[in-house]
Amino acid sequence: MTANPAPAPRRLRIILVDDHTVMRAGLVALLAAEPGIEIVGEAGDGRAGIALAERLRPDVALLDLRMPVLDGVAATAEIGRFGTRVLVLTTYDTDTEIERAIEAGAVGYLLKDTTRDQLVEAIGAAARGETVLAPRVAEKLVARMRRPEPAALTAREVEVLRAVADGLSNAEIGRRLVIAEATVKTHLLRVFAKLDVGDRTHAVVVAMDRGLLPR
Repeated sequence: MTANPAPAPRRLRIILVDDHTVMRAGLVALLAAEPGIEIVGEAGDGRAGIALAERLRPDVALLDLRMPVLDGVAATAEIGRFGTRVLVLTTYDTDTEIERAIEAGAVGYLLKDTTRDQLVEAIGAAARGETVLAPRVAEKLVARMRRPEPAALTAREVEVLRAVADGLSNAEIGRRLVIAEATVKTHLLRVFAKLDVGDRTHAVVVAMDRGLLPR
């Protein structure tokens, strides 16, 4: 009597959510030959990705962060409600982006220089609910945990920094906030010290990176 062949293992169903058509096409080509993975849908923005996840209930969503209509962080929180594991695949590796994605429920965070083998392995791990982090991302998180929490900016310091981001000079900032130009300089010196920077440009960049100012 001939034994029945063992059933083939279930393929992992994934969706791709990225506003770059070429990137999605590249991922399809990269994963097409992988026997354990099936790409069941694609979307070009966060809102469409949520609708796709709700309809298809895939195992894993490969998700970019910065997209039109709705960004990847907001989409991550919604997609997780359908039992889908979110694996972020992006070019952005700033502390703020990483923390926001993980806090929203992403089980993994990979960068777009990830190899095919690493990506396939990460998809499988994400489907099992395991945390998957690109080495550079893991290093950033560890470094962030080890360094002391920076002093918080006051509301006035944030106002001054926002005016700097708008391109205003110290005199113009003083007129906008109805304070003396010398006071503006004092606020900026305190901001530089708290953010550990030496000039206005870097202060704005670091503040945006930390989510203190909108991009």
